Amino acid sequence: MAGKAKDETAQHLAVETQLVTAGRDPQRFDGFVNTPIVRGSTVLSPTVADLEGHTGRYTYGRRGNPTVEGLENAVTQLEGGAGTVLVPSGLAAVGLALLAALEAGDHLLMVDTAYQPTRRQCSTVLRKFGIETSFYDPLAGGDIAALFRPNTRAVFMESPGSQSFEMQDVPAIVAAAQAHGITTLMDNTWATPLYFRPLALGVDISIHAGTKYLGGHSDLNLGTITANERLYPRLRGLHGDLGMTVAPEDAFLAARGLRTMGVRLARHYESGLAIARWLSQRPEVLRVLHPALPDHPGHAIWKRDFTGASGLFSIVLKPVPKRAVDAFLDTLALFGLGYSWGGFESLAIPFDCSAYRTATQWEPGGPTVRLHIGLENTKDLTADLEKGFAALRAAS
Repeated sequence: MAGKAKDETAQHLAVETQLVTAGRDPQRFDGFVNTPIVRGSTVLSPTVADLEGHTGRYTYGRRGNPTVEGLENAVTQLEGGAGTVLVPSGLAAVGLALLAALEAGDHLLMVDTAYQPTRRQCSTVLRKFGIETSFYDPLAGGDIAALFRPNTRAVFMESPGSQSFEMQDVPAIVAAAQAHGITTLMDNTWATPLYFRPLALGVDISIHAGTKYLGGHSDLNLGTITANERLYPRLRGLHGDLGMTVAPEDAFLAARGLRTMGVRLARHYESGLAIARWLSQRPEVLRVLHPALPDHPGHAIWKRDFTGASGLFSIVLKPVPKRAVDAFLDTLALFGLGYSWGGFESLAIPFDCSAYRTATQWEPGGPTVRLHIGLENTKDLTADLEKGFAALRAAS
């Protein structure tokens, strides 16, 4: 009863407080604030009856330990779900979630703007298991119902879209799917549970690359999957059957990152928006793809459904040769050239979605660059970008 009362109290706490308190139980560990790293595989039982009856809290290291369980509980509380499982990467989280929702002979609707490795899983892993995938326009909204087939069993969303930042009408898609008994999944890495809670809007499974903002320091790989009461037993069962587990050291680092995620994300949000506004005034920039900007096509959806934004967005440059884009990127000193994001550092990569879109066309009007705005001083970042633009003009 005391535990239940504690859980109910936690749900009424502000999210900033939940980030600090969720998943911790210092009295279990002699008062130590952080759940310690528990490394181990074998768990001993005092009697045969206990061994055979699985009466202990843990039975085997792969099935969980205090370090992993603490993080799972914290994420579950933030997401508002029935339970969470941890896996070794964000991509592993996508794959496990899809396999938990689908079976051989099923049909999946995957958003055309999904993270490219997610698309690859559809054409390789899911295809091998006899699951067919169709890609759909991220702007379909409730009209997605026209794409449902008798064997459509799941719809996968990612909002905003990877790299190109289209906003999806999640409530409309969920309503259409629920009317046909179809499961919905969403990659919510960009917003985190702080700025968008998919399960609160009826999404069945919420997925995060904990590698990004949850860890926050570019030093771990981790994925989280949180499901509602209907899907969680199936998700947890498959997670165990496939032997999925994460290193306790990574779970510890992610839990540590969780405690500061609120203040870090607020800075990413503020700095990212400031840089996006600055870039929108640059003569070299055709447009900025940031949902929090009023001129973004999906701004109304972002303002309606989201409570904030992260530091990740893209820019479309005015037409210049590739050598000019390369000169721009190579000149940057504070922006690293790297494919991840969500850490403390600023990053930049060139990208082109046109080669792999199938349900939509990617015609931005110029070269595109994705930026992640880190925790550096924004004046230093704009000065760095100024030097990059000077190099771009010289190379043009």
